[in-house]
Amino acid sequence: MTNIEVVEKVISERRSVKPQSFNGKKIKKEAIEQLLALADWAPTHGYTEPWRFIVMANDGVKRFCRDHAEMYKNNTPEERFITATYEKFYHQGDTASHVIAAFSKRGEKPNITVQEEICATACAIQNLLLAAEAMDIAAFWSTGGQTFKPAMKAYFNLQEEDTMLGVLYLGYTDESDIAGRRITPMEEKVMWYNS
Repeated sequence: MTNIEVVEKVISERRSVKPQSFNGKKIKKEAIEQLLALADWAPTHGYTEPWRFIVMANDGVKRFCRDHAEMYKNNTPEERFITATYEKFYHQGDTASHVIAAFSKRGEKPNITVQEEICATACAIQNLLLAAEAMDIAAFWSTGGQTFKPAMKAYFNLQEEDTMLGVLYLGYTDESDIAGRRITPMEEKVMWYNS
């Protein structure tokens, strides 16, 4: 395969796999370190390298999921609280190998906008997800629950100017690959200006 064929294969075959589909098999620490090293090659304006990752493994996964469920319970009005949602957060990592919280750390260069820092961190996450696909690691980028709420920011001791981008659940799955699809045709997404 040529380089572009390898890149095309990894990009087009990447899929989100919900943690409920994980089989409980553990990922070696060296593989997680490799994913993070590849995430580190994201584009960055002014070399601010704003991406930050908090890696949870073993009992840390269970503790985070339990704490996330409690965050949901403590920050949801009683009339909007749903027990099934609480249980989902509580058990979301039962078969996950690792959970990685991803956030953008605001740099000290005021000319670099917050939006640029967030975009760079999203690129780092995509690098990680593509590397996971290449390594046959199932991954799910979650932005639900308390992810974007002040409670999650406080939980991870983030600064006011930092931005949570998601929680990544990693593991292995026995399920077959799902065929990908796109709904909107490319012609509706691209404008060409030739003169």
